[in-house]
This record gives sequence, structure tokens and C-alpha cells, in this order.
Amino acid sequence: MRTILMIALLILSTNCLATVYRWVDENGKVHYSDEPKANAEVIDINEEAQNSIAIKTPPKATISPKEDTQISYKISIVSPQEEATIRDNNGEFTVNVSVSPQLPRGVKMILLVDGVAALEPQTSPIFKLTGIYRGEHNLVVNVVTQNGKVLASSSPRKIFLHQASVFSPANKARQ
Repeated sequence: MRTILMIALLILSTNCLATVYRWVDENGKVHYSDEPKANAEVIDINEEAQNSIAIKTPPKATISPKEDTQISYKISIVSPQEEATIRDNNGEFTVNVSVSPQLPRGVKMILLVDGVAALEPQTSPIFKLTGIYRGEHNLVVNVVTQNGKVLASSSPRKIFLHQASVFSPANKARQ
């Protein structure tokens, strides 16, 4: 059965290798056919006769519109105040930020505590910090793009975090 099927396929495939004829009619129109006509010439079809399409890319602009009209952002830390003392035993406090103009999509703010990112970049102007240790800390907020480019920075804000100690004289007097 397989042998008969293979022979039938071979016979059918020979029809695919038919000769192609080309001729021009009385109106000057070119025709192609697999049947010979008067004044028809045989066309040798090979792989080089295949059509190919080349897509040209438009030239790149030399000046990007975003670079030409860069926005100047103004960012400042509203609270806590400069050299404020925050009293929290858990090291939790909130940093409020003001930014103008409004940030476009894809641009975020990041809060740096002592030069280290305290939270993931965000669009909200309210940063809720937890687990900050006692002592002096410097806060800076940067406006950053998705690829990390800093567009603007706030001026540094120095704060002090105070955590009560069980070893302080005031706590011993209460016991």
C-alpha cells in the first residue's frame, strides 16, 4: 500500500515541474502560462527569479523631542522639619514630599535614607518608613526615570530619631 502511495505522489509531483511560457499579445500585455502559444518563449525558472522585498527604515532623528523640551522638576521634603527629633521606639515615621509639576507616567520618586534607598520607587508623595534605627539621618528624595536616571533631587534633610531605652534613668525611677 505504501509503495502505491509513493508512486502516485511521484507521478503527481512531476506535474509541478511543468514548463512556463511567456508571450506578448497584440496590446503589448505580457502573459505567462503552462501551455505553449504562438510566439511564446520558454522561461527558465530558478530560485534567483524569486521576488524579494527590502524594507527601508526611516532615518533616525538627530534631536529627540524629549531631550529638546526637558522639564525642570522642583522637589522638596515637607515633613519632617529640618533637624526635627522624632520619638518612636519602633523607628516608624512618615516623610511627606512636594513635587511640581506633576510627574508623567513612568517617572517615580525614591527616598534615600543616609544615601540608601529605603523603599521601592513610587508615585505617591508619602513615604512610610519602618525599622529605622535611632540616631541622626539624612533624607533625600530623587525623581527618577524607569531606567534610573535622576531628573531632580531634594535638598538633604537632617532628622534625629530618638528611641527610649529601658536603661534610661527615667525608666528606672518608674519601677
